Amino acid sequence: MIFDPDTPAGARALERLRDPNTRTIWLTTVTPEGQPQSMPVWFLWLEDEILVYGDHRAKRNANLEANARVNLHLREDDWGDDLVIIEGSARIDPDYPQSADQPAYLAKYATVIERHYGGPAVFGSTYSVPIRITPTKGRAWIG
Repeated sequence: MIFDPDTPAGARALERLRDPNTRTIWLTTVTPEGQPQSMPVWFLWLEDEILVYGDHRAKRNANLEANARVNLHLREDDWGDDLVIIEGSARIDPDYPQSADQPAYLAKYATVIERHYGGPAVFGSTYSVPIRITPTKGRAWIG
């Protein structure tokens, strides 16, 4: 576990990661040329890994093929506190179940998927790249 649930900062980080209302996390990959690229993505915290369903057209797919190291962070509060930063290793897993077959993911995003994409099948036709991220280090600050 990268966050100690017995510390105030670790407990708060885990609370935010588990909260179904925390819908986006910033994922930073690095281009083959070495340029960091950050993008907000939807995610599912699975305790020992983070699951993201990526757009099959996204440049981050090539970035991950070239360099599996990633950084993630949650948005901080208006004062710059409540920080959650995660380092990890990502892999694209084409054999992993698609988003339509992931009940926890659908429960978290069903309303938005239905409203903006017309349902899980349409969403899944674009966001069809399962990215599994293994956290290796976490930092949290509650201020």
